Amino acid sequence: MKRAGTLRLLSDLSNFTGGALLRELLAGDPAVLVRCSPDGRHLLLLRPPGSPAPQLLVAVRGPGLALERAWPEGHPSPLDAFFVPWLARPALILVWQSGLAEVWGTGMEPGWRILQSTELCPDGGARVMAVAVTRGRLVWCEERQLGDGDQPEKLSMAFSHCVCVKTLETSGEAGTKLGCTHILLHHCPSFGLIASRKDLFLVPTTTTWPGVAHVLLIWSPSKGKVIVAAPSLGLSHGKSLNPRQGDTWDFRTLLRGLPGFLSPREPLAVHTWASSSQGLLLLDLKGKVSLVQCHGGTRTVGALQGAPVGPEGSAALGTFHGTLACALGSTLELLDMNSGQLLERKVLSTDRVHLLEPPAPGIKTEEELEPQGALHLLSALGLFCVAWETPQGFELPSDKGLVFEEACGYYQRRSLRGTQLTPEELRHNSMFRAPQALASILQGHLPPSALLTTLRAELRDYRSLEQLKARLVAGDDEEAGWAELAEHEVARLLRTQLTGEQLAQFNTIFQALPTAAWSATLQALQLQPDRTGKLRSQAPPDVWKKVLRGPPAGKEHPNGILPPFELLCRCLCQLEPQWLPSFVELAQQQGGPGWGAEGPGLPLYRRALAVLGEEGKRPEALELELLLGSGRPKAVLQAVRQLIKKELWERALEAGLALDSSSSPLLRSEIFKLLLAEFAQHRRLDAHLPLLCRLCPPEVAPDELLLLLRTHLPDDAEASTPFPEPGAEPPLTVGLVRALLEQTGAQERPSGPVQSTYEDILWDPGTPPPTPPRGPITTLQALDHPGPEA
Repeated sequence: MKRAGTLRLLSDLSNFTGGALLRELLAGDPAVLVRCSPDGRHLLLLRPPGSPAPQLLVAVRGPGLALERAWPEGHPSPLDAFFVPWLARPALILVWQSGLAEVWGTGMEPGWRILQSTELCPDGGARVMAVAVTRGRLVWCEERQLGDGDQPEKLSMAFSHCVCVKTLETSGEAGTKLGCTHILLHHCPSFGLIASRKDLFLVPTTTTWPGVAHVLLIWSPSKGKVIVAAPSLGLSHGKSLNPRQGDTWDFRTLLRGLPGFLSPREPLAVHTWASSSQGLLLLDLKGKVSLVQCHGGTRTVGALQGAPVGPEGSAALGTFHGTLACALGSTLELLDMNSGQLLERKVLSTDRVHLLEPPAPGIKTEEELEPQGALHLLSALGLFCVAWETPQGFELPSDKGLVFEEACGYYQRRSLRGTQLTPEELRHNSMFRAPQALASILQGHLPPSALLTTLRAELRDYRSLEQLKARLVAGDDEEAGWAELAEHEVARLLRTQLTGEQLAQFNTIFQALPTAAWSATLQALQLQPDRTGKLRSQAPPDVWKKVLRGPPAGKEHPNGILPPFELLCRCLCQLEPQWLPSFVELAQQQGGPGWGAEGPGLPLYRRALAVLGEEGKRPEALELELLLGSGRPKAVLQAVRQLIKKELWERALEAGLALDSSSSPLLRSEIFKLLLAEFAQHRRLDAHLPLLCRLCPPEVAPDELLLLLRTHLPDDAEASTPFPEPGAEPPLTVGLVRALLEQTGAQERPSGPVQSTYEDILWDPGTPPPTPPRGPITTLQALDHPGPEA
């Protein structure tokens, strides 16, 4: 059941007067300007200046005469042309760069005739650079010549434009005429004008002064207000601008009064602008589409799969039914306006496609096959419309239906009866009053006051979740959509008890999309590293209780379903194994072993080790970190023995020194005895003797230390020489033992009698005894020749 975007042919242009010429202009000139009348019956095509005749064509669908105009060489064609949107009979306004404006219309007689001709720039010397029609007003941006007193500097020329407005007034048989003129902005840069049904957008062009090319203006005639916005800075500010009250602004003065707007910024790199009912759409050169809303805020709509081929590449934007349509070359991409997800991508048979604005609200079209609010596409092949075709039976659930569905699942879990509870039974059974009361509130029978305010956030989450599921069913199975759905589901399941069916769903999500599931868990537990590299959490205890709850003692979950803690540990082993020891250590601080289990449970480090696999097949580094971070004496001693076996002496000593001497004296003493035994047997610990001295417990007496050393000394009964054989292990010397004996002595030399047999060694001054006096040399010589007396 998949929703599909349909491209339906409305007309092959044969029912338009001048249909052959219409096809020729659409196929031959890619730069032609196309506009559609509000009722959809008239199509206007205006070719740029310098094009061959005819430069202007107004084709009519059905009965009526077309309008063709051509201007000879030396007489430029109009700069722009517009239909007047609020007249019963079609009317047309042509504007030239010189400032000439003509109003054309149809009367009682068939055919088009000129109704009025006027000069927009009566002073002369000015040039119209851009023009637009909005809400009964003609607005244009003109470039004026500098006065005699102005300096022809580059900066002065850049701000030599002004924005003017002229009202459109009804005038009996003539239909419409141009009224009085009012200046909106003085001394402004060159602006492009884009009109929507409510607002007018003044956007920078390629000739705008670079220092202000990041600023755009939004003028709302109905509110009498102008908003200055800088999308790249995230700034917007509103000022009063009502022509009826005589408001006008000097652009330079306006910007000087807005702090932050003149910060150095790159110009807006925009390829295509387009108006919509929600604001102004802009497509940059990288294929990203953004929306400038009417209040000045900017948000990203989405990114196209392709990007415009250079500044001259063809691109067109439009919206319908909450969907963004972008014709990029010969492809048409449809994106969801809320999520930015790609819904559909179509390949067209031509790269010259024009997107037309949908008919104005309240105006009926003559085409019966045209869906309401569809988007029109015009090319040389014909007039098409694109809209969503929803299959039968596909609809989003209502808020009222969601209430009874969720309540049905809740009551079913609490019920002891074997029959299945249905939403229809909840609707008609007066026993279940809570869902009926909530449904009545949503239906509007009761005031929503406090209860609806409390439930608004949860209902919004449920609604957005269901809409996301519906979009995934209707569109392509994009990875981003599934990831978002996984995050919604994990966040919802963490608010439940995570038992039975919820736990099975939790396991399924982690198996299918582990990255998205872990990302949602990260947000729910509020995990973040601190300065020391350890994980910290600000989640409430209730969330941790659900995560750390283990199975009852002696029982396992069926079908390989893991408890939440084991599931998170397995996910971390796959994604970020270096964070597993820190996560287990944080979990021990939050709850402790067996928290939430029925009866005594396994310690958390044992549960995490079980996830790593059987003993002997686990990653050694992770196993050591888990054992050392567990805080359990047996686990820490097991880790130290493994470190000693691997001859990682410094790591073993650091593990002992990391323990607090006041809270873990026995554990530190055991680690010291293990390392002292190794120190007595070989010399590979000599380089780390300072650390071993620091680890020595202060309560160990010198005689006890020597007895420990003697216990672990190697058997040297067979040694016949005082020195080891070449290549043999050197024996333990008194110099090495002396450093340890000094560590075991008191902080200061005792003043009383010697308490230990060996304690006097510590206080030996270290000076050898004096050498005995030698005899005279003569005596030595006499000894060389002994006599009979000797």
